[in-house]
Parts: sequence; C-alpha cells; structure tokens
Amino acid sequence: MTVTTANPAIEPQIADSAAADKNIFAAPHDDARRVNNDPRQQPSKQNRQPRRDKRDVHGWVVLDKPIGMTSTHAVAVVKRLFSAKRAGHAGTLDPLASGGLPIAIGEATKTVPFVMDGRKRYRFTVTWGEERDTDDTEGRVVKSSEVRPTPEAIRALLPRFTGLIEQIPPQYSAIKIQGERAYDLARDGEIVELKPRHVEIHELTLTEQLDNDRSVFEAECGKGTYVRALARDMGRILGCFGHISALRRTLVGPFDENDMIPLEQLEALCDRAASGEGSLADALLPVETALDDIPALAVTRADAARLHRGQAVLLRGRDAPNCSGTVYVTVAGRLLALAEIGNGELIPKRVFNLNGLTASPARNDESI
Repeated sequence: MTVTTANPAIEPQIADSAAADKNIFAAPHDDARRVNNDPRQQPSKQNRQPRRDKRDVHGWVVLDKPIGMTSTHAVAVVKRLFSAKRAGHAGTLDPLASGGLPIAIGEATKTVPFVMDGRKRYRFTVTWGEERDTDDTEGRVVKSSEVRPTPEAIRALLPRFTGLIEQIPPQYSAIKIQGERAYDLARDGEIVELKPRHVEIHELTLTEQLDNDRSVFEAECGKGTYVRALARDMGRILGCFGHISALRRTLVGPFDENDMIPLEQLEALCDRAASGEGSLADALLPVETALDDIPALAVTRADAARLHRGQAVLLRGRDAPNCSGTVYVTVAGRLLALAEIGNGELIPKRVFNLNGLTASPARNDESI
C-alpha cells in the first residue's frame, strides 16, 4: 500500500455551510445551574423523565442527511438513537443540502480529521438569471439578468474552474473575521472583505441541461471548497448570474453513496434492535474505515501493551516496516492506535479503547 502521510492534528474546516454548528465536542450544557432550587417548585419524582444511560459506542454512521436538517441536529439525533456518549460529524453540510454526512461515534471521533482532509464530491443544480446574497435559494436577489448561457459556453468555461484556483468564500459563510462569523456580520448588514483562498477542484463537469434556466453539475474537490461560490463565479463570468438551487454530497473521503443510510431506515433499525430483532452494530462502519489511505501495521501483544501505555516501540529486524509517517496499528486484527514511524521507532499518537458496541463482523468484512 502506498504510504500517505496525514496529520491527525489538523483542525477541521467548515465548508459549504450557511450556518455554523455548535462545538459538538464540548461538555453538555448544565441546565441545573439555572433551575430554581425551591423544593416547593420542583416536579415530583413521579413526573420526572428517567435519564437514558449513555453507553460506549464506536464507529461511523454515514447519514443520508435529509434537506432541512442542520448537521448539528443530525448528530444529536444519531447520538440519541445510539445512546452514545460522544459523537461528531466530519464536515458540515448545508441545511438545504442532502447526502453524505459522516457521523463519528465514540472513538471514531479521533479519526475525524482524516475524513475531513479527503476529497468530496457534489452533484448540484445552478439556476441562472439571479445572484443571491447567500448564493443559494434562501437569500435575497441582488443581481439579475435575462441572459442565459448555452451548454457550449458553460463547458468552455469549466477548465477555468478546474485545478488549483482562487475562490472568495460566500458572505454567508462560517469563516471567522476578528472572532465573528461572516454570516453573523452579513445578517447584521455589514459588508465584509473576505480574502481569496486557494482551493483545488479535481473535476468539474456539466452533466445535464434541465432547461434554459437550470444546469446540473458534478464536482470533486478538496477541503475548504464552497460549491455555492462556484455557482456565483460561473454566473458572473457568463454574464447571466446564478445561484445554487439543489445540492447533494455524494462522497466524503472514503464514504460514498453505498455507505449512506437514510434517517428513516436508521430509526427503523434502532426500533428493531430495541425489541430484540437485530443489532445497532449493523448500522455502524468500523472506526478504521476512515483510515483507508493510511498503511496498517500489525504488532505483537507485547508491543501493543507498550503502545497502549503511550510508550514507543523499537522497530528492528527484517520485519521492520520500510516506511515513515503515520500508520494505524492493529493487534490480532483489532485497531489499537494511530502512530508515527520515525528514527526506527513506532511512537503512539492516539490510542483507541474500543470496549463497547462496535461494527458487526459482517460490516468489518465488507470494509476489507
């Protein structure tokens, strides 16, 4: 396998978002601090709802997010369905967008940066004739035109948006400006100067011309790319203006549409599991699915014990790997740690504790 060096410490970036998500890794808010402690105003014990016990669950759920749901809400729903202690997503998806929202549960949250650094693929529709301040259907019209582009003109333009390009993020984006989110400033009526960013578009194609007003595209791009900005910039150059009217994410890192599960199907599976018909493990993908582009290294149980304690392991002998950089370490076929190889040593960076509910063996076999 080709060695790919990755940095698990990379901070996740928020892209394609009209609204910022709250910090999903923060401690739960303590509502008790605001409650009146007068016992006469407390609900009786009989009326109190029992708290659901949280449990250790580890793996990925790739939700086929429905239109209208925020990424934060989607994480909360999945976390509740699994009664999981921890959960987070690997890249915000607009409420108006559908498609793949990878949700990391438990120890899978340690692998989120590897998914966020991966490529993303989108299928989107651009409506010509109007530019909107949000660059999608939610915003108000700021520019309009009676001009409509031909398919030939559109195709001739696409090479200018392929490769490493400069892109100015939308005014309604989650980028911080002196500590404030750009979309908060935009809602307050402030016009902010957003600096161009380098993003990479690996592929951009016109796949369908629905009518004179609407064109369907597919794009594969790197992290930090705003698809809404693509629609805006193409419309300006074509002289007709444009905005996103439909958006679906079909690929995020190693996860594609075959991995996605609709919310209704996930809820039905959870209901069956609660009644003893099936297991929630069937909805999980293994934690290491996020590490497909990273070499795996098997170690002995003795070396595994050292790594688990945070101690480095010397690599010697003819079985020592001839590589450097990030690897994921297994023992007896089970994920143990993320580690760095350097100077003849295996140095643990993230250790996994996979006690609890994990992906079923069948899901593990499918990912091999």
